[in-house]
Amino acid sequence: MKITKIDVMLVHPDFRTGEVTNMQAVFGKCRPIMVRIHTDEGLYGDGEAGLQFAFGALAAVGMLRDFAHMLIGMDPLKNEQIWDKLYRQGYMTQVGGPVIYAAVSAFDMAIWDIRGKYFNTSVATLLGGSRRDRIRCYASQLQFGWGADKTPATKTKQYAENARKAIADGYSAVKFDFFTFDRDGRSFNEDDRTKLLSPYYVGLVEERVAAVREAIGPQKDLIVEGHSFTDAASAIQIGEAIRKYNIFYYEEACTPTPKMQKFVYDALKIPMSSGERIFSRWQYAPYIENQSLQVLQPDLSNCGGITEAKKIADMAYIYDISIQGHLCGSALSMSATLQFESVIPNFLIHEHHVEQFQPYMNDLCTKNFAPQNGWFDVPQGPGLGTELSEYALTHCDKWTIDS
Repeated sequence: MKITKIDVMLVHPDFRTGEVTNMQAVFGKCRPIMVRIHTDEGLYGDGEAGLQFAFGALAAVGMLRDFAHMLIGMDPLKNEQIWDKLYRQGYMTQVGGPVIYAAVSAFDMAIWDIRGKYFNTSVATLLGGSRRDRIRCYASQLQFGWGADKTPATKTKQYAENARKAIADGYSAVKFDFFTFDRDGRSFNEDDRTKLLSPYYVGLVEERVAAVREAIGPQKDLIVEGHSFTDAASAIQIGEAIRKYNIFYYEEACTPTPKMQKFVYDALKIPMSSGERIFSRWQYAPYIENQSLQVLQPDLSNCGGITEAKKIADMAYIYDISIQGHLCGSALSMSATLQFESVIPNFLIHEHHVEQFQPYMNDLCTKNFAPQNGWFDVPQGPGLGTELSEYALTHCDKWTIDS
């Protein structure tokens, strides 16, 4: 079997009324970047590049178009050879950044989709077999609202209300970035969240954390998100203020560099997580070795794909470090992530992002996956068990590479 052509697509979602969600207002409109790899046996596979929000989508499209020429004529069953070719023969691509690894990830995801279809089985089976059939998940980014509600949380009572909504839906864990909006709904800027913080800002975050902890009770898990918007000094101030609220883990507390992450962890001794801005096993290695992160969060649409995520998880397992796949993409990435998480021994919890409730997100694939009472069933394939919808295939800018 050989790869004959590759479609690279920049999809134009239907945002219905033209309004954007609160998350998109902060990070920019979603521009999904998809690929479809075709073979001479009629099988095809779909993948997704994880630069759909904020900036980088056009760069990822360009990287995919450049890389695609390298794959024509290759056997899609040889995922390791394909991965190494992209990594090494791209010349400037070794130990690269988000644009390079988003492209590698999209192709790798599509390759695994083809492999599953070829063997008529799930990606999870090809990875070694699921050790769990159901996946516990948490409600993610509740500062933007929950469910169909797009009201940003600005008042302290709204943080508590959103948490209670998720708990009522069956989730046993919630995650907020408590430092996204001021009391008047204004998005904080860089100067607000870095350097040593005034008592106002530290008190505002603690007030919101305390309200959510009271709302969910002592038996539910509370994850605090930082989005790397705080620096080491402000992260430590916040961490010291919220430590007493039994934080499950503190995510992206500072800019992801191994030394600064270690500095923050050593100061707080709160379980720490990061990963959506860390790419490939080479970049994860120093965090694993210095044990400054207790939870790694590789995003399968930008860390290097399924092939690379499995290697990262295996490295982390040696050091008793847990894995939670970062996820805010379509059902393609969701299926890849759930199947990967079902296999690895050091899986912790799955992310269910509030953006995945939005109708435009459900337009992208033929089948979508939703949790029941805070748990996902593992997709059964073949391959990813879903593929790009007719809408996605026809509402996009498309480039076809066949030589």
